Amino acid sequence: MKTALEQINNELAILEQAILETSQKHQKYLEGIPESSQAAARNLIQYLYFRSEDRKALQEKLHLYGLSALSNSENHIHRQIQVIRERLGHHYKPEELNPCTYTYSQAQLAENSQVLFGSPENPGVPTIMVTFDTGFADDPDLVENLMVQGMNVARINCAHDDEKVWKAMIDQIREAEKKTGKHCKIHMDLAGPKIRTVLLGKGKKKGKVKVSVGETIWLSENMDHFSEDQVVLHPNEEGIISSLVPGHRVFIDDGEIGGRVTQTESGNAAVVLDRVSSKKGKIKSEKGINFPDTTFNISSLTDYDKTCLPFICSHADLIGYSFVKNTGDIRHLRKELQKIGGRRPDLVYKIETPDSVANLPALLLEGMRHPPCGIMIARGDLAVEIGFERMGEIQEEILWICEAAHVPVVWATQVLENLHKSGMPTRSEITDAGLASLAECIMINKGKHTISVLKTLKEIMQRTSDRRNKKRFTLGSLAMAKKFIQSS
Repeated sequence: MKTALEQINNELAILEQAILETSQKHQKYLEGIPESSQAAARNLIQYLYFRSEDRKALQEKLHLYGLSALSNSENHIHRQIQVIRERLGHHYKPEELNPCTYTYSQAQLAENSQVLFGSPENPGVPTIMVTFDTGFADDPDLVENLMVQGMNVARINCAHDDEKVWKAMIDQIREAEKKTGKHCKIHMDLAGPKIRTVLLGKGKKKGKVKVSVGETIWLSENMDHFSEDQVVLHPNEEGIISSLVPGHRVFIDDGEIGGRVTQTESGNAAVVLDRVSSKKGKIKSEKGINFPDTTFNISSLTDYDKTCLPFICSHADLIGYSFVKNTGDIRHLRKELQKIGGRRPDLVYKIETPDSVANLPALLLEGMRHPPCGIMIARGDLAVEIGFERMGEIQEEILWICEAAHVPVVWATQVLENLHKSGMPTRSEITDAGLASLAECIMINKGKHTISVLKTLKEIMQRTSDRRNKKRFTLGSLAMAKKFIQSS
């Protein structure tokens, strides 16, 4: 009769064989990936297989006998299984050992992060990305102070301002670099499809209109068949309204106002509001609209984005690709960059839709064809699209999957938001900022207290940096891993 340790070794042997077979079965995904990223791509596929099933029972057995429970082995899963088997008496030939070790994978992730986001002041802590406001273009002292306080990456959102303002911002950054002796990367976000509110009827002149729960508002491309006292919104993109059907949810202004489509007729859609959470209960112009239940045939790369690309290629180190959904979106952007020629900024793919979450493994493998690449967890739109209650689990899963691919992550949206706007943080956002330290880069949005946010964030990161790898996770199955393995 086998001992408990022999049974564990046997179970690990079966798991290792399945991992090797999966690697061979998915060999097609490794084609076109440069040699420098082959180990990471193979590890990603192996980790996806590992997480495609519930491993908690195995994890508990390993933990019981003082062995690695595999809960911190994302970036070297096969080699970690081999290490455990060696401890249990199994002998490998040198050529059988997976070269993707813990040391190797940590070094690769650190190198990729440094190339993308620069070097943090203190090793082991994330770099900091600061979103630039229009006023930064005329405030050299502030930009210099931001750099002194730890800004590593300056983010310019191409959805706002114009090339003249962007150039002025960049000039301020370059001047601050000379004065401080520090370096700052330039990250420019493509605007993507601008699905935003345009008030056509009531409230058009003031740019805002008061609404209440139970009220019916309309989505339409014009005011035909409507009176001036009706609330009518245009979503600012063609083809949106025709894709809606009764029952589909509609969220406005980061989910503060929400409802469901109740009827569609003649190119118009009626929406009955069931949530009005904003303090003043008003829909304002230029606020985002999300349709989490609706699939649109809208390109992630808009005509406006294409006009921005020459400027971005001339000045930026990084391109943030908004609303990326699938590998075709990545190839589309690369094709446009090839037309421009010259230097190409590295790409950071923004995960902010259910499609991008479900397709994350494929997006990573496609991105790794032209390394390095990064992932941004764009928690604003993502939370609205997938549901706020799922945000905690999803952002954690994205971190795991990206670490398996040795791809750096930007933790974005509402980091220390209350501190940024009012000067006083909430307790929960301090905890959130601590979790953000699990990423390689942390992005902060616009606000009146940017310097205070930088100082607070640095202190939090320094306090948590020596604890960031010590959390023990239970290894249930991941839906995105199961989908990738089963669909391939």
